[in-house]
Amino acid sequence: MYVAFSNQKGGVGKSAFTTLAASYLHYAGGRNVAVIDCDYPQHSIHAVRERDKNRVSENDEYKEMMVKQFQSIRKNAYPVLAAKPEHAVGVADELVKESELLIDVVFFDLPGTVSSHGILNTMLNMDYLFCPIITDRLIMESSLAFAANIQDFIRKKSQAPLKDVFLFWNQLVKNERKEIYDAYCTVIKELNLNLLQTEIPFSVKYKKEMSQGSRQVFRSTLFPPNGMLLKGSNLDLLVSEICQIINI
Repeated sequence: MYVAFSNQKGGVGKSAFTTLAASYLHYAGGRNVAVIDCDYPQHSIHAVRERDKNRVSENDEYKEMMVKQFQSIRKNAYPVLAAKPEHAVGVADELVKESELLIDVVFFDLPGTVSSHGILNTMLNMDYLFCPIITDRLIMESSLAFAANIQDFIRKKSQAPLKDVFLFWNQLVKNERKEIYDAYCTVIKELNLNLLQTEIPFSVKYKKEMSQGSRQVFRSTLFPPNGMLLKGSNLDLLVSEICQIINI
């Protein structure tokens, strides 16, 4: 399955969920995954992988965690390959073909704008798109237009690989922006757009990467989210719902 967290607006959590879903499934969920970072030119997930490797090499506790993890699951780290958007699907096809393991899911980290060269064609060659949304009027208007246009294309071009697009709430603080939340839930329903049941609450843990001061890691390309930090994050529920949709 080729899956992307996508939105034409930046700052809504695309790269974070790509990393988190990949690491959760690969290290804790018993699946084999790969990541194609086509968020050109910054390639943020590829940069995170390099930072993660450096932190492990510099920290004995992380080294010990890596050894114990390998002894437990007998799996190496999933591959993170950088590619330009127009080459991303080809890079993924070659990776899947050459891999010694049967890869269940390839996650694509897409640029934050559909105007990037090759991005639209790459989107349409996914199996599923998952679009994080937040309670901000400008971002919501852009996100709804994006999802509606993609869904309209799918309905008109049934032969396209892309099967469906799903919205989900991220960074949610219902009590603070309940009026906006309720209004847009109604709009989403009126537009016949798909909305996941799982809602991701606002939490600083989603920004918690590997550091010298803590073994509790939430967002990493080398470890799954820490069990204690996973509680209340709804990440496990989100990944479970996505797996049901993509049928793995």
